[in-house]
Amino acid sequence: MDTAALPYFERPLFFFDQARFRRALAEQPVITVFKDAITAANRQFDARFREGEDIRALVHERALFVDCMLHYAWHRNRWPLGISLEAVGGYGRCELHPHSDIDLLVLTGNDNIRDRCQEQIEQLLTFLWDIGLEIGHSVRSLEECVGYARNDITVATNLMESRTLVGDSSLRIQLMQETAPDQLWPADDFFRAKWQEQIQRHQKYNDTEYNLEPNIKNAPGGLRDIQMIGWVAKRFFQVRTLKQLEGKGFFTEEEFSLLQSGEEFLWRVRYGLHLIAGRAEERLLFDHQRELAAMFGYRDNSESLAVEQFMHRYYRLVMSLRELNDVLLQFLHEVILQKGVNKNVTALNERFQLRDHYIEAAHIYVFEETPSALLEIFVLMAKHPEIQGVRASTIRLIRESRHLIDDDYRRNPTNTQLFLELFHHPEGLVEQLKRMSRYGILGLYLPEFGLVTGQMQHDLFHIYTVDAHTLKVMQNMCDFWAPDAKDEFPIAAHVIKRLPKPELLYIAGLYHDIAKGRGGDHSTLGAVDAEDFCQRHGLSPRETRLICWLVEQHLLMSAVAQKQDISDPDVIHDFALRVGDQQRLDYLYTLTVADINGTNKELWNTWRASLMRQLYMETKRALRRGLENNIDKHELIEETQQSALRKLERKGISADTAWQLWSDMGEEYFMRETALDIAWHSEAMIQHTDDTPLILIKKTTNRELEGATQIFVRSKGRKNVFAAVATALDQLNLNIQDARIYNSNSGYTVDTFFVLNQDGEPLGDDPKVLKRIQDALLDELRLVDDYSEVISRRTPRRLKHFTMPTRTSLSNDMISGYTVLEVISPDRPGLLACIGRVFLQFDILLQNAKIATLGERVEDVFFITDNEGEPLSDPALCEALQREICEQLDKRATKSSASVVNF
Repeated sequence: MDTAALPYFERPLFFFDQARFRRALAEQPVITVFKDAITAANRQFDARFREGEDIRALVHERALFVDCMLHYAWHRNRWPLGISLEAVGGYGRCELHPHSDIDLLVLTGNDNIRDRCQEQIEQLLTFLWDIGLEIGHSVRSLEECVGYARNDITVATNLMESRTLVGDSSLRIQLMQETAPDQLWPADDFFRAKWQEQIQRHQKYNDTEYNLEPNIKNAPGGLRDIQMIGWVAKRFFQVRTLKQLEGKGFFTEEEFSLLQSGEEFLWRVRYGLHLIAGRAEERLLFDHQRELAAMFGYRDNSESLAVEQFMHRYYRLVMSLRELNDVLLQFLHEVILQKGVNKNVTALNERFQLRDHYIEAAHIYVFEETPSALLEIFVLMAKHPEIQGVRASTIRLIRESRHLIDDDYRRNPTNTQLFLELFHHPEGLVEQLKRMSRYGILGLYLPEFGLVTGQMQHDLFHIYTVDAHTLKVMQNMCDFWAPDAKDEFPIAAHVIKRLPKPELLYIAGLYHDIAKGRGGDHSTLGAVDAEDFCQRHGLSPRETRLICWLVEQHLLMSAVAQKQDISDPDVIHDFALRVGDQQRLDYLYTLTVADINGTNKELWNTWRASLMRQLYMETKRALRRGLENNIDKHELIEETQQSALRKLERKGISADTAWQLWSDMGEEYFMRETALDIAWHSEAMIQHTDDTPLILIKKTTNRELEGATQIFVRSKGRKNVFAAVATALDQLNLNIQDARIYNSNSGYTVDTFFVLNQDGEPLGDDPKVLKRIQDALLDELRLVDDYSEVISRRTPRRLKHFTMPTRTSLSNDMISGYTVLEVISPDRPGLLACIGRVFLQFDILLQNAKIATLGERVEDVFFITDNEGEPLSDPALCEALQREICEQLDKRATKSSASVVNF
């Protein structure tokens, strides 16, 4: 007999010598023999996997081997008639991965048999655990199984795929009869329940295939989506395998091939995951992505990392599987739920009609006769939100007609105008772009978009692939129109309504990251692609210039807000010059807010929102004044001082007393701090009569920087306050967002720190929490001259897998008189404290700091001077400083330890 022609579950296990196994059972301890056999089989399977053997053979043969072990284990006891051992769930399908649960059902004809066999059942289950099998089990009578199946769709699903391993096989036959669709869960009810189950499962994963650490089993496009198709189809068509449906019109040959190849790829990934993790791991964690890429033969090249290539293939595959899931479930919806129902058909035009709220082609030649209909169908859905979806037959026609989209198609004015029409319907724009992407139309119409489809960026800053991020950004823009947007995004919600042409913003959003992964500056390259799009689609030169400028400058506003001192009028003036006018500011602000929130929602905390708001409002005022009328710093300082004096006088503090204190402070303090905070600081400093450190803590009262807790520290005779404060705050699990350092003429250091907790929120006003912080700071300031090591807390798991080398840049700012040091490094607890200690080592004075944490990396900017307050001028010193910072931070990137205090 040709055994290769047999189904996997009927093939003999050539590698397992049963005669030898039986001899060993007679000569050696039974548990030892079973464990040795299982260990040897696992090694043999794993070696074959690493050698690239067919994954279906391995998964099925592993299940067959376990069948064999269970058969021998069962026959160690004597069993009466009326009891059997059934494989259920995935094991019932004869599928078993290295650490998958072996789902078993001990099935009895009635409760009496179960009671009589209770001791044997317990002995069997204990033995299976003793020999190392990872079993999941239930012991039920026929009546109980039927009852559970009637009330629980999951139980009914598991029983559908059961098979008898050993014992009375008539029990399963009877069970299948009593749980058949004509007895319970008829095909329509089963379909509704499973579809709702899938919707809820997808929602747990943000309804996207593109999670940063995807779950290959349960996320959209994963193995469960393939199984979902199988379960519903098998119940409706009453077959055991999908292969039995070939030629019956359920799926095309191409679709069945995709199901098979997609399942095989995901099985290989799952098998490898189990091997690497040593457990039943279903998540593609960062820990494992690199190892799997190497295991499957991917190698880094000049364009992308091996892990990015591997994940790119993964994302493109699961997107295809999700598309197929859509098609087949829509087909099943039509044949199961709409069977025998009178169809309500309404013509939309001569090419398309609605059938019970689903759009369909009027005839099978629609796309062949009118290729522009490949775009028109999505425009119609955007115009008519009542359309619930596309009928399966039409989705198949779209997929079969995609080849019609070529260069001539892309240049056709009819098609370009249809595509532009989409952008005039923000309520349905992104949903239709997603559909176009899923059905393969968007990547063909815009080949530059096709290049970034499924392209991951291996970092924690970007939590989506480039295409998913792009559509998320565009969705954010459209969401700014919603009534509730004014609560979370008050400026963006107001601004978008006064943009003269919002569609230009959406196009800029579509192109802002389009050139990612090509090498070079993606903003510049993307502007070239955007210009080509605009010219091809007939936009005016003015509209084209605006879109290209937005694409090229889409990072400008966040960079200025996060890396420059936006309390400095010169910074605002320079930014206003680059923006040019109010209209461009409005477009750029809206794009920036949508981009940050579409990159990683965690980046948009109250602090970052306040920075963006301050930069927008200050720039708006600068543009209103006129760019030729830059604000006078001395007028600003005098205005602030007079306002602070009035507040102090109401507290009973005279102007002379205040001026005596202020004479010690430089101009920058009055330019950067608010009058309210200056009065708060001054009152406390006047009342603080000794030289011990003064520490004040409160939620910031600066209206435009309201999203953080403000910590004020005044200390005499120490240049190392920043290192001490950074160390203490790090131990308290607090994150510094901004640091303002002022040195007085009489030897005092006056610093203001803005901090957030681990959730990106201010600390609140709990007196116990604030006292604890104050005490920790005082303790650290007492020890600062004598401590030898910066203590760190444990590095989070995700951060450990991003160990890029630290990069620094150093330049002198002639306007401010400072040296500007930029540090880009993997984020690690204690990083700021470490940098502060390097400054101590080199006798560097820190004047200001801008702290930005972007996923797994930090991009911090420090404004520093030498101990005389001058910019650094010695090239050897500059080189040594940068080298020491890189060495110290790279050394820290490999360490993790210590305790965590949470607030």
